[in-house]
Amino acid sequence: MQNGRFVTLEGGEGVGKSTLAQLLKVRLSEHGINVVLTREPGGSIGGEEIRSLVLNPKSDDGWSALTQTLLFFAARSDHLDKIIAPALKRGDWVICDRFTDSTRAYQQVAGGVSSEIIEQLDQISVGDVQPDMTLILDMPVEDAVKRREARNGPMDAFESKPLSFHKSVREAFRNLGETYSTRCHVLDAGQSPDEVLNQALKIIDERFDLH
Repeated sequence: MQNGRFVTLEGGEGVGKSTLAQLLKVRLSEHGINVVLTREPGGSIGGEEIRSLVLNPKSDDGWSALTQTLLFFAARSDHLDKIIAPALKRGDWVICDRFTDSTRAYQQVAGGVSSEIIEQLDQISVGDVQPDMTLILDMPVEDAVKRREARNGPMDAFESKPLSFHKSVREAFRNLGETYSTRCHVLDAGQSPDEVLNQALKIIDERFDLH
């Protein structure tokens, strides 16, 4: 089914995933690769509607971690059906800002949802359409907070979580990088955007031979 390449970008809030995605699209296009940029939660029309529900809940207490998990996988299923799988079948590359690893980090490790539930939902919703490669952007949480504050925009339900939550998320991503070391590569996100891009391109070239 996957004739293209499926690359996911992971990491905590404010580490530069969106910036890297845009830069990768430009550079990969220079190699004649058609790149589809997308994100989670979201990507598809249905996914974006669920994104709004989860990130900006109407009630003050928000959603439980389990409810978030179920909503994210519902969005992911629609996203795969409508955007990701068709693009891969066309032979395009898909670069997705967040995927199941974010659910593992946020809802499992930081939120307390069991790994069994998440892996079962992943098998049901994602199945064989797994990422070919995952780039995890890593930097100290305190530095990432400064980046978010510099943006001076409204914070969503996750960005407004306490520092201890974000530290748990960072540690979870670092552990995922070790657990799935064949697929995952941890990048130093504290460098300049161009330096992070060069790190990413080197890894992608070594794996997929861009030349």
